[in-house]
Amino acid sequence: MPVDVAAEVMTNQQLSADYNVLGLRAPEIARAAVPGQFVMIKAGLAHDPLLRRPFSVFEILRDDAGAPSGLSLLNKRIGPSTALLFGARPGQQVFCLGPLGRPFSLVEAPTEAWMVAGGVGLAPFVTLAEALRARGVRSTLFYGARRAEELFCRNLFQALDVELVLTTEDGSTGVRGRVTGPLEQRLASHPRADPVMLYACGPEGMLAATAKIAMRYERRCQVSVERVMGCGLGGCYSCVVKMRAEHGGFHHVRSCLSGPVLAGDQILWD
Repeated sequence: MPVDVAAEVMTNQQLSADYNVLGLRAPEIARAAVPGQFVMIKAGLAHDPLLRRPFSVFEILRDDAGAPSGLSLLNKRIGPSTALLFGARPGQQVFCLGPLGRPFSLVEAPTEAWMVAGGVGLAPFVTLAEALRARGVRSTLFYGARRAEELFCRNLFQALDVELVLTTEDGSTGVRGRVTGPLEQRLASHPRADPVMLYACGPEGMLAATAKIAMRYERRCQVSVERVMGCGLGGCYSCVVKMRAEHGGFHHVRSCLSGPVLAGDQILWD
């Protein structure tokens, strides 16, 4: 069950002028969280901003004995709540509700795991990479951004023996273009008999493209959708996703309850 805690800010690592990683002391949530889940954050103690914001659990932080002591968030400053989180100082408190949502399904070796991240869509993949490594699963991260300066925290994946395939829209690092380009090239040359699971998180256009590529090459694909959430508990219906119905047609699901991780081939993207 999710818990609501006043989490102390432990660290604030500023990555750039608009991105940071915020470490929160929340052992109750850290012990329960699994890859793909999220938390709802109220960044200030005042009424404004009123609503919480959803954030994927970026890292599980541990104490010297290895026990879960907190979690971190990958934050981009784009509005009042994220600006407060960008400027948070150690010792401050933020309200943190979680863990919430349906997580990723973990594959077993010899299936390979290919993670596809665009921008802050990187957030759910550190915990996923850790869990896959513990299972002996070979992992690759296809990671794209507008420019090299926005390809953050690559060292975390290198430490987990994850192969990195980098793309930038301006060509400043890696392959020039969108992240789905080298993904499709790799799938086209990968032996059909060798199983692969795709995991994707990022802008919806990227998720749709990844899901369609996966279907073209008959590969399984799970996507972590990004939706505006007012509550994170299914009460406000602000985060609905249009899905294929079992016997034709469609239905809507709340991504905070049925997701955020959903089967890519079951979402009606168009």
